[in-house]
Amino acid sequence: MKILSNEPEKREILTRLEKIKHDSKRQWGKMTPHQMLCHLNDSFKAVIGEKQVNPKVNIFGRTLIKWMALYLPVPWIKGIKTMPELDQQKGGTPPKEFEKDLKELKLFVDRLTKEKKDFTWKQHPIFGEMSEEEWLRWAYLHIDHHLRQFGE
Repeated sequence: MKILSNEPEKREILTRLEKIKHDSKRQWGKMTPHQMLCHLNDSFKAVIGEKQVNPKVNIFGRTLIKWMALYLPVPWIKGIKTMPELDQQKGGTPPKEFEKDLKELKLFVDRLTKEKKDFTWKQHPIFGEMSEEEWLRWAYLHIDHHLRQFGE
């Protein structure tokens, strides 16, 4: 099972991130590559408490959806609407400088995978409470999903 804290998976994600360019062609959805970087940064800020989001946790999300998202060996579904706070066309952080936002995302990858954390995981806005392993599985899958969105 791939999780972001496994060194090979971390290197794979960082290598794939290097291939994303401001003009990479999307395979689905409406985000630009730059909006995707800001979306991922915002999502990590939300789950460590640096960005406010309105949780939508319910029994269905905490159980079945969480299990399907984290453990079914299939790619995530395309086209699921994101929360307004994490949508760059609504309440998310607007793209400004591509290279700066890419660097911030790489720093998040490092920060999330450090053994000693300088943050406390907050509740996932849909899945609720998660273990360290679940967080790092989610982080890998979330980045992977959006890299595939742009052919990486």
